Formats: sequence, structure tokens, C-alpha cells
Amino acid sequence: MPSPIKIIECPRDAMQGIKTFIPTEKKVQYIQSLLRVGFDTIDFGSFVSPKAIPQMVDTAEVLAQLDLSKTTSKLLAIIANTRGAMDASVHNEIDYLGYPFSISENFQMRNTHKTIAQSVVTLQEILNIAAKSNKEVVVYISMGFGNPYGDPWNVDIVGEWTERLHNMGVKILSLSDTIGSSNPESITYLFSNLIPKYPHIEFGAHLHTTSSSWFEKIDAAYKAGCKRFDGAIQGFGGCPMAKDELIGNMPTEKLLSYFTSKQNNNLNALSFESAYNEASKIFKTYF
Repeated sequence: MPSPIKIIECPRDAMQGIKTFIPTEKKVQYIQSLLRVGFDTIDFGSFVSPKAIPQMVDTAEVLAQLDLSKTTSKLLAIIANTRGAMDASVHNEIDYLGYPFSISENFQMRNTHKTIAQSVVTLQEILNIAAKSNKEVVVYISMGFGNPYGDPWNVDIVGEWTERLHNMGVKILSLSDTIGSSNPESITYLFSNLIPKYPHIEFGAHLHTTSSSWFEKIDAAYKAGCKRFDGAIQGFGGCPMAKDELIGNMPTEKLLSYFTSKQNNNLNALSFESAYNEASKIFKTYF
């Protein structure tokens, strides 16, 4: 029997770049539908500056209104600094703090207004805050498959940062294809080399994609040993801090299609259909 796959649904990533404010009750309704599906984790919101991501200003309000009594899904909130980590850590319902750590100096400045060196210090502080509040930190290596800014990138640089993050105590590391720059070869090379070398790290794939390249990206990551995948229903969203030509998120329905064929997807199909319909309504209205 194949090992179970962890699918992380990312409504936060899907919604954060939408300029029209989605009412809190609509966010709650949508996330509530996702909680019934059986995803391992829901990336539901973020504790970041409302000037940077105004769509997520009501994350604490959304959290307060969610009914978590009948779900097995864990909750993840994105944070960009120690203040965000402290704000998120007071909520017992949150299991994971997600921290975007870019190996592109330009993107790290755009995303968090810090250099990579400053971000290392921030990450250590976040790890300390998480440990005291019984939360796990998920580190996203942003621009993990290359960048459009001309910053140095190669697989050795990714490996060196993985080693450093491992030594800092990071246990969950998601390689993020922020601008859709990955290809099957780079995905295979990175995961097939990193996963065996760091058995105590849970590696994830946060892949952005076009409609024509989703299969080859999932296939490459899975066959290289990745068991943790981020997605967003219908591929909505992308990073508002990246280039203007946004590449969509990995569509969750494509992930489910791929893993259903491998008989290791145990999500509730009827609940997923309901959530899919909720996504159509909310994004058709506000996107």
C-alpha cells in the first residue's frame, strides 16, 4: 500500500492577491467547506501587514468563526516576521506557522523587506516563538526553482540552504515554484537528492503551473519521493509579490486526479465537489 499523500489546500494563496475585499463571512463559508474534505492541512490565512496583503486583514476574525469540531485538518497561517509569529502563536487552533524564506535576495526584499541574512535571524526567532507555543514551522524556500531577477540559483545553492535550515531545526521544508519556473528535470534532481540526504525533514512541493504542465510536475515530484503537495482549487491565485505575469497555483483537482489513480487519496469526494462549487462562486464574484 503506497504511503499516504499529504495535500495542503491553500485558500489563503488563492485569495490574497484579489483586490476586491472578500467579506469575512464569505471566507468563513468557503474555508468551512474545505474543512469537510479531509485535507491534511488548510493554509487559511496570514498574519502580515495589511498594507502588504489587505485581503488577509481579517484572518483572526475568520479563525474565530470557524467550526473545527468535526474536522481532522490542521490549520496553517503564513507569517513574515516575529510580530506575525507572535500574533499567530496566541491562537491555539493554529498548528503551523508558514514562513517564506527566499534564496533570491531580490525577492526576499520584495516579500519581507529583509535581506537573506536578516531573514535567517528572523527565522531563528520564529522557531523559538513556535517552540514556546507548541507550533511547527513550515519553511517555504521561495524561488526554489530559479528566479527572474538574475540572482544566483542552482541546485547546489538549494542544497546548501537546506543544510543550513536543517541545522537550525527546521523539520518541514517546502520547495516553492514561485513563478512557475520549475521543470521535471529540476524537480526530479532536487527532490531525489535532498529527500534521501535529510530523512528527518518532511519535504513538500508548492508548485505553480500552467494548465499544460501540471501532470509532469506532480509526476516528477512524486516519483522523486515527495509526499506533501500544496494546491488551490481551480488553480486560483499566485504570489502578488512576484512578477506581474502570475502563474497559477497547482489546481487541487489535478492533484486529486493524479493521486486517485494511485489509490492513495482518501479525501471525501462529495465534500470536495461542494468545496469546488463554493470556489467557483466566490472567485467568480470577487476575482
